[in-house]
Amino acid sequence: MKQKQAFSSTISTNPYNSSFYTGTTTQIKVADKPQYLIDQYSVSYLETQNFITTQVTISQNIPNEDIIDAIENKVYEELGLDMAIEYQIGYTEANNEVEDGNKSYHVFVVDPLTIDEAFAGSLDDIKYVDQITPIPLLIRSLYKKEIIEDSGTHCFIYFQNDDAFLTLYDDREFLYTKSLKYSFSHMHNRYCELLGEQIELSEFTKLLSEDGLRGGESENQQYLIKLFGEVFLHINDVMTYSKRAFELDRIDKVYIGSEVGAIVGMDEYSQTYLGLDSSDFDFNYGFETEEWYIDQIHLLMHLTAQLESEDKYDCNFTRFHRPPPFIKRASGQLLMTVAAAIVFAMLYPTYYWTLDTIEGIKKSVLDSDYKELHLKKVDRQNQVNHHTSEMEKVKTLVLNEVKALEDKKSVLTQIHDIKVNYPMKAKRITSLTKDLNKYRVKLDKVSYEESTEGHEKFFTLHLISKKDKPITNLIEWYTKTKSSQYKFSIKKIEYKEDEKRYYSELKVVLK
Repeated sequence: MKQKQAFSSTISTNPYNSSFYTGTTTQIKVADKPQYLIDQYSVSYLETQNFITTQVTISQNIPNEDIIDAIENKVYEELGLDMAIEYQIGYTEANNEVEDGNKSYHVFVVDPLTIDEAFAGSLDDIKYVDQITPIPLLIRSLYKKEIIEDSGTHCFIYFQNDDAFLTLYDDREFLYTKSLKYSFSHMHNRYCELLGEQIELSEFTKLLSEDGLRGGESENQQYLIKLFGEVFLHINDVMTYSKRAFELDRIDKVYIGSEVGAIVGMDEYSQTYLGLDSSDFDFNYGFETEEWYIDQIHLLMHLTAQLESEDKYDCNFTRFHRPPPFIKRASGQLLMTVAAAIVFAMLYPTYYWTLDTIEGIKKSVLDSDYKELHLKKVDRQNQVNHHTSEMEKVKTLVLNEVKALEDKKSVLTQIHDIKVNYPMKAKRITSLTKDLNKYRVKLDKVSYEESTEGHEKFFTLHLISKKDKPITNLIEWYTKTKSSQYKFSIKKIEYKEDEKRYYSELKVVLK
């Protein structure tokens, strides 16, 4: 089934924090009141700590229909799984050459009870989940959508409240994943130990998202630096193991991020500590949104939902399928068969009895109708000829009047632009900029533009501030107070080292 042909929208769910986002191919937003919709595709994921992953090899001569049985037998044997539990097992073919007549597969093993417990809350809202994918396999969508165009060996590191993972992709295909012990919850506990006092987890994540690893001299920063030294020591150990296990010469790129957004200084810290080219796990997915930040995993789920079936890893762990249509159920097919048999049994004996009578009546009616219609045809043809001549005269008059009307309309439009639009632009600029000093933001310049078709009119405010926070506060205030008049968007906040200032271009679209 091709999801984009059967469904008009997608809803993603994070069952571990009960967050939902709905979206189409171009937009995404928070679903405050998620609910089941028959034309909405539902997608979710499994955290790395909730499944076991390994790589097995089997003979390439095994028929396709027997591959899953061969893999299951080997996984139970090699991992020593409890034979009394019927684990759910999914697999993808490893991207390597056939050696010694054997093929390799990446295998994911999940206890069904784990899935049931994780999704109990989500099912209260949306009833069914069409696709549940192990979280590292979602990353493939970045390559299939050409968001990451480079090949090579790439490492993806992502921190969540109750989990963290490291995933390797080699030559644009999944290679390895590992659950890291340093989730935000684990970091929070360790940070409280170093600090010597207990703080809330939300306060800790807020500290990371706002201050990050700036390298300051405060006591908080010293503890954070020590904490992340331990984090990256653990990450380095995992990388060292994976490079040795998969005989990797190098890792070309590291993408690092978290569900609370980019942590300032994390990519530089990673690059320095690991000695690898690092950048934020934050990509341009092509979705329009009014949210300040969206968890990258939600964006990856929506991106994966857009892929054709042949571009996805065929590894779906959902246990919550929607029921088939009524006509495809056994009961529905039985009722339809009985109904059809009754209809045919009733129609057959009456068919020949009524056929002759019906045909005789139809002939008499048609003969009478023909005589009447022929007389009407002659009369209507004469009327048509007369009205056609009159219509041509009226068309000529209408064309002349339309031309005169368009000339007058053009003159009035020019007068309106001079008397109304110019003062209105000045008034709007004054309204937008009067509170800049309140938020300690300066205005470098302002420009006004219209799209080629004239369907979109917008100002561009070039903002300057000593810190990035005033700019975000200003945009938040704009969004809360002026969203009925304008649509605000911003691509980035750029820091210029030589000027010690933050620069940003705020696009203000008139509604």
